[in-house]
Amino acid sequence: MVLQISAGFDFYSWLGLPLMIFFSRVCDVTLGTMRNLMVGKGYRKLAPILGFFEVLIWIVVVSQVMKNLNNFACYIGWAGGFAAGTYIGLVVEGKIALGLQVVRIITHKHSEELIKAMVAAKHGVTIVDAHGAKGPVKMIYMVVKRKTVKEVVQLISEHDSTAFYSIEDIKAANAGVFRDGTNSTYIGRWLGIK
Repeated sequence: MVLQISAGFDFYSWLGLPLMIFFSRVCDVTLGTMRNLMVGKGYRKLAPILGFFEVLIWIVVVSQVMKNLNNFACYIGWAGGFAAGTYIGLVVEGKIALGLQVVRIITHKHSEELIKAMVAAKHGVTIVDAHGAKGPVKMIYMVVKRKTVKEVVQLISEHDSTAFYSIEDIKAANAGVFRDGTNSTYIGRWLGIK
């Protein structure tokens, strides 16, 4: 009985092809998500390379879907691959953490310990005396690589847990004090990855 069912079932059309479409869509949408993020961060050399492979994969996959318009499993593979690719693209981008961020810290306490900790961790620090709603404050400005933001937040929590801080992406910075050992490779510099 099992042999009769499997002999009449087209595994390629209903399982193989939809899985191929799913995984291809995961690849092309992941590349598309990464490309969009690269465009937003100003990586002008890397974005077109990602776009080339994204569209190449997309054309191959859409041609397979168009050849099999009566196969609903292909639609499920297409939509599922899109959703999974978007998620995976964001996860990958978060892991490689490209770009720079500005960290602004406002503290009411004496900030010497926090400043010393940031300098000891080889982060560039700019300090401004300011006046907040509740009196005098120190504003600490830092431009850091995204890869080091978690460490910066940890130092803030350890040395002044009541400090207010905000973190924003920045597209470019002219110069700065960055930690040693975070330089990119030759290929990374050519692509504009710092």
